Amino acid sequence: MTGKATVSSDIDTLAALLRAGEIVAFPTETVYGLGADATNSDAVLKIYETKGRPRFNPLIVHVADLTMAEQLVELTPLARKLAQFWPGPLTLVLRRKVEAGLSDLVTAGLDTVGIRIPDHPLALALIRAAGRPLAAPSANRSGKLSPTTAAQVIKGFEGNVPVLDGGPAQAGVESTIIAVDGETVTQLRAGALPREEIEAALGRAIAIAAEDAAIAAPGMMLSHYAPNAALRLNVTQPGPDEAWLGFGAAPGAAANLSPTGDLREAARNLFAMLHQLDGVASRIAVAPVPRHGLGEAINDRLKRAAAPRG
Repeated sequence: MTGKATVSSDIDTLAALLRAGEIVAFPTETVYGLGADATNSDAVLKIYETKGRPRFNPLIVHVADLTMAEQLVELTPLARKLAQFWPGPLTLVLRRKVEAGLSDLVTAGLDTVGIRIPDHPLALALIRAAGRPLAAPSANRSGKLSPTTAAQVIKGFEGNVPVLDGGPAQAGVESTIIAVDGETVTQLRAGALPREEIEAALGRAIAIAAEDAAIAAPGMMLSHYAPNAALRLNVTQPGPDEAWLGFGAAPGAAANLSPTGDLREAARNLFAMLHQLDGVASRIAVAPVPRHGLGEAINDRLKRAAAPRG
């Protein structure tokens, strides 16, 4: 930890911190990430310690281009076909190359690793300046709401983590995670790239991991992405003690994910509005959100946010 820090726009200075084994929060198109050199176990350990993250929960590695990805994982022909979505909000879980030197803490001891190329110019510039692949889960305390602005990162870590400010995240939910094993393609986590688009690119349906599947990627824990407030889902009439998070026509809603029923707008607003209501209410009721397209990812986050906490 580098001591009290807030926002910086100096990519070279932040890259130097990463090379020195420190952690840096940075923007992506999905949410803000908490980054560290993925080849430095001491640096990766700081991610787990800062977030309070269980070490059996692996991390996603962010790279700047396909060449960097090829140094770390086995890019099969099927994986290369899916890589058409890079840069973008798709994480591919692939067999890692042992000789690449990724920390075992990144992979939680697995022989696979999640990898993606983020679609954000500042994220790419930071990775290139650091010259290292960056392990980067969301920049929040473990299990809590993911941050979509630099201000939320600063608040969540009480100013103790330097942040590269790239403005509000455009997607607003994390990447879709797909495991590629031979010719088998399985969605491990719904995310900002709708499953239908992946299936259209492949010309076939893909499998969906069971809820009780072993944790092979981030976002698979049953309780996750949770506000401090209690959540109640699929509510058309909130109680008197509940702040109502609406979708579509929802007169009287304290906040509305998308008054016009636009799922992209709803995904972009999801965490930001949960942060907003979490600051003023102890109970939040959430209106029904359709489950097609990005609605799959929105409902996944809401289900995990409302799950009983251990």
